[in-house]
Amino acid sequence: MKKGINIWSFETGTPIAKCMEIAKKAGFLGIELALSENGEVSLDSSEKELYKIKKIADEIGIELPSIASGLYWKYSLTSENKATREKAKSIIKTQLNSAAILGADTILVVPGAVGVDFIPNCEVVSYDRAYDYALEGLNELKYEAEKVKVNIAIENVWNKFLLSPLETREFIDKINSEYVGSYFDIGNVVYNGYPEQWIRILGSRIKKVHIKDFRKSIGNISGFVDLLSGDVNFKEVIKSLNEIEYQGYITAEMNSNPGNQIIFTTYSNMGAIMNE
Repeated sequence: MKKGINIWSFETGTPIAKCMEIAKKAGFLGIELALSENGEVSLDSSEKELYKIKKIADEIGIELPSIASGLYWKYSLTSENKATREKAKSIIKTQLNSAAILGADTILVVPGAVGVDFIPNCEVVSYDRAYDYALEGLNELKYEAEKVKVNIAIENVWNKFLLSPLETREFIDKINSEYVGSYFDIGNVVYNGYPEQWIRILGSRIKKVHIKDFRKSIGNISGFVDLLSGDVNFKEVIKSLNEIEYQGYITAEMNSNPGNQIIFTTYSNMGAIMNE
């Protein structure tokens, strides 16, 4: 398994090239970039601009295994507003094409939401309608993924949707594409489940893994803490990943702090977790 770090873990405003240099210095093999509405990797980035970023990564000697995006909280695949759903689809298409240019084999997609407690005045959608909208959208988009040979990996997040590994497995299987799977987030399931169980049930459907820790005694979004400071049973998590023969990236998604020291601490903690 390879160690990666997500771009959101760095101090806000740090240029991508600098993030790559820091990640490489810390020992990470890959860095996960993110598609935004503006910035260095955005909805409006040209092929030339993306190829330039890819060249910088090659020169530094760091991989770009996946592309995340926070845009799906604003533009949801499950919104009752058709224009919003279409916008979400267009973002996924842009993310897929950007990933192909950057050399990433996977994009992280939030599959929609029934509701989101940490977003004020968030739209609430009937669970069954959300399921149908998400399934319809991803069934359409799987052909775009297959065309560019980039995985759409749906992340388990705090969206009151796809709440169990059995439901998530069934949802992915209904789409029936080798290019649609799970972006499994270890820390996100601790408040209501066991990550090692999710891993064993989802099995080969897991395309990428996010690693973070969570403290159940806090019980809200402030409960995400530094690795080895929460309640994740990392021994069982690594055991389950080995059982399903997962060999891809484990990418840390941390709370950023001034100075980027968290990048180095996280690499050290991941080494302890992975017994390296």
